[in-house]
Formats: sequence, structure tokens, C-alpha cells
Amino acid sequence: MGEYLKDKVAIVTGSGRGIGRAHAIALAAEGAKVVVNDPGVERNGTGGTQAPADEVVALIRENGGEAVADYHSVADFGQAEALIRTATDNYGRLDILMNNAGVSRDGLFHQINEADFDTVVGVHLKGTFNTCRHAVPIMMEQGSGRIINTASSQWRNPEGRPIYAAAKGGIVSLTWDLAFELRNHGITVNAVAPMAQTRAFDDYRHPQMLADAGLAAKKAGDELTTDRPGGEHVSPIVVYLATDLAANVTGLIFRSGSGKIGVYSHPTEVRTINKDWRTKGKWTIEELAKLLPSSLLFDGSRAPFIPA
Repeated sequence: MGEYLKDKVAIVTGSGRGIGRAHAIALAAEGAKVVVNDPGVERNGTGGTQAPADEVVALIRENGGEAVADYHSVADFGQAEALIRTATDNYGRLDILMNNAGVSRDGLFHQINEADFDTVVGVHLKGTFNTCRHAVPIMMEQGSGRIINTASSQWRNPEGRPIYAAAKGGIVSLTWDLAFELRNHGITVNAVAPMAQTRAFDDYRHPQMLADAGLAAKKAGDELTTDRPGGEHVSPIVVYLATDLAANVTGLIFRSGSGKIGVYSHPTEVRTINKDWRTKGKWTIEELAKLLPSSLLFDGSRAPFIPA
């Protein structure tokens, strides 16, 4: 049993299976007391069983760790508050919040419906908001805390999963803002975009869906392999971010899995054109038509730049 997280209290949402399960086990292995949260739903958010959370708690205890199960849904604001209370009621504090819970509804944009959107965004983005909203005041009062959110490469990759991409993009923006707001309270906020073999990846049918629609996924070659290792290869960066070693690391989005750890850049303006609006007024359509192809829309190798 390690001691990097000795006496720390952690919540891991969606930790009954997959990557979340690996996070819970890894945090416990370094001495954290872990709240294993999982309502036990299927990948699409239906159903529910206590068994996954109970099994992870039993495994942690068998290996000398300390853990309790929680079955609340992070998508509900009141249930998220009850989840946070599970940590404070059992252990008296909350040091680490790992937001991992997620569901998926597959389909290209014209194939999805309002219920699909509400379900996916409700768990991923609103669920992250819900848990953070109840955890942040506790951490502010303590003067310390670690929040680690789960993003995805799909917040910046065209993938044909529009709801998931929108939710993960929202989580990235929320992560950056919270890091800014909480930087003077001893609270760090980061996110991890995982890459691992999970039930979601095993059931991933978008390559064929995209091919049928005449589209191609925009992923790096090492992200397309079908022999990925499991979530345990994602967890080391999560554990590191949860420790005092990362006390000054905040506002970053990491990529982790399959032996790789990377960090994303923050979106920034890469090219601009300027006009003195005080003396020359606003841009005209004719001016934009003349200037844009050779300036903002030109990427240096081909003109104009149009995403393939």
C-alpha cells in the first residue's frame, strides 16, 4: 500500500466499471479512502444495479484499502449533493473529486433526438457541474482540494458523436474556468482525456457509421488500434494530479492511456486581420472576400484551408 494519498478522501464517479474502476483502485492503492460511486446503469444510461460499486469496494477492502459504495446519479443535482455527503458523513472531509461518470447515445447529428441529448449532456456535463457545485464549497473551507474531470479527444476531433463531443467540450471549458476561479483557494482543477479498452470502446460502431455516411474519423494512428490496454494505464496521471506533488498543476487537459501521456494546448487565436474601425468603419463583405483566403483561411500549405 502506497502513502502518496494517505488520509485523503476521494470520490470517483462512475467507478463500478471500466476506467473509473481503475481510478478508484489506483487511488485506494496510494492510501486514499474512496467513495465508489456508480448507479450501475448500462452504457446508454438505462437500468441500474448496485453490484458494480459493491464489487469494487470489496476488492479495495480485500487489498487493505478503505472504501464505501454510493449509488446516486450525478445527473440529478440533489443526488449529487447526497453523493458528496457520503464522503463527508463517512470520512469527515473531501480532498479529491474524480468526475468519470458517463453514458453514450450513438448517432450522427440527424439521427439523434432531444432525449439522447438531454441524457448524455445530463450525465457528462451537468453531472460534472453538479458534483463540483457541491464539492467546491467544502474544499474552499478546507483551503485545499483536487478536482479531476474526464474529457475526451472528441472535444477537438470530428468523430460523428455530436452530443458526446459537445458535452466533453463543455467539460474542458468548465475545467479551465474552475482552475481560474479556484487558484487562490489551494484547489487544482484539471481534466484527463482517457484512451483505454472499455465496454464503450468495444461497442464502438462509429467507424462503420461514418464510412456509410462517406466520412472518416480524424484520429491519430495510435488512437485507432483495437488492442488498447485497460483503464489502469490511464490512472497514473489521475493519481499524480491528486497528490501534493501536483499542487501547482492546474487548468490543464491531459491525454492518457496506452503508454502515452500528453497535454493539450489551450485554444488561441493563430492569425488575425485588423482594421481601424474608428476611421474606416466595419469590414465589408467585399474586403473579407478579398483578404480572408490569403490570410485567416490560409494555413501555410494549402489555400484556402477547409477541414477534410
